[in-house]
Amino acid sequence: MQFSVLIIILLGVMAMAYHLGRRRSLATVGGSSGVRNLHSLPAYYGFYTALWAGLPALLIAGLWVFFEGSLITSMVVQSLPAALRDVPPERLGLLVNDITNLANGNIVSTQVDAEMQRAADHMNELRTIGQAALAVVVLSIALAAGSLAWRAIGPKMRARNRVERIVSSLLIGSSLIAILTTVGIVLSVLFESFRFFQKIPVTDFLFGLEWSPQVALRADQVGATGAFGSVPLFAGTLLISFIALLVAVPIGLMAAIYLADYAGPKLRSYAKPVLEVLAGVPTVVYGFFAALTLAPAIRGAGEALGMTVSSESALAAGLVMGIMIIPFVSSLSDDVINAVPQSLRDAAYALGATRSETIRQVVLPAALPGIMGGVLLAASRAIGETMIVVMAAGLSANLTANPLESVTTVTVQIVTLLVGDQEFDSAKTLAAFALGLQLFVVTLALNIVALHIVRKYREQYE
Repeated sequence: MQFSVLIIILLGVMAMAYHLGRRRSLATVGGSSGVRNLHSLPAYYGFYTALWAGLPALLIAGLWVFFEGSLITSMVVQSLPAALRDVPPERLGLLVNDITNLANGNIVSTQVDAEMQRAADHMNELRTIGQAALAVVVLSIALAAGSLAWRAIGPKMRARNRVERIVSSLLIGSSLIAILTTVGIVLSVLFESFRFFQKIPVTDFLFGLEWSPQVALRADQVGATGAFGSVPLFAGTLLISFIALLVAVPIGLMAAIYLADYAGPKLRSYAKPVLEVLAGVPTVVYGFFAALTLAPAIRGAGEALGMTVSSESALAAGLVMGIMIIPFVSSLSDDVINAVPQSLRDAAYALGATRSETIRQVVLPAALPGIMGGVLLAASRAIGETMIVVMAAGLSANLTANPLESVTTVTVQIVTLLVGDQEFDSAKTLAAFALGLQLFVVTLALNIVALHIVRKYREQYE
């Protein structure tokens, strides 16, 4: 049985358990006329039964999905002949990968022999048996747990308290999953970065002015210097992000002010959705526009003025990225400006202030924390953008402040280092994790500085 079909059946069992639990609660007090004798509303008894019928079964199903691959792979490896099983881990991993691809109907890297075909057939048999066993176990647990909950229903049962306790536990569990996921991401990046810094000195990475991650595989290999200086990457990232923010922040903020305090309701109802459409355009479309339209136009204008302009420039990428992140600034700023109490505006008008003075001296200071949040979100979006930079700014790690030259960013290099078949023991691949850690630290520092500025201004304003 397919897992999706099993989930649908399990949802049907939960719906039936809800109906039966609700009916039993009414039956214990003689029907609808005796509802007042129940501790909780009948719906809570139904929810209690449905939760008991679904949650334990869903937990077992989730555990099986998580461990199924490793368990079946281990059983298949144990069934292999000793000549195939007792090989180096690299060759065994390649063999297991070929067996899995063959079992899934995909292309394998070597010629299929009888042993490999037998192992693939065995893997498919184990998967079929596992799916059947999972369906039986999950449905049995659902019916058994639902029946126990159904039998426990009575007039004095505190169904509402139990349901709220279960829901509260689910919410706490979801919060813990989010927190543990964040901690796991940080620890994994830290671990791989530590391995990288065992190969490359920290000072060379943080303060190096040359980025050339090609590591020589042989002593006589040419063109593989292995320079891992991250300064050119962060310089390119900051240059493109700065250009993007120069475009997005003024335009987005002025658009938000106009929509919030000057535009009429009819114009606002059309203008704001049209402006927010920019956020839904795929980044590859912006990249095509930058590479095919804006970059040649900038190069032509520069040559007409006697300047040397690269075919891929930071200016083209920054301008298009700025257009892309305008909705992040305008939409959030518009919501924050509209949230400023009308009483503040009325008080300013009563003191003789004009509309522009009210906006400048009352509305914008009151909305500054929210505006800063929108700017930070736009900055994070600009720093993390990859496709536009690849298509408009290039891959060259040049240390320059000239926006007319080709540069690259940290995220582009992370993608480049992890594309293709790479060995995770090499400094070239581990450098991607070090770049990710450094980018994480820089972004965290920017957020801390912004929060400090907002907190200081709030104290002054209050």
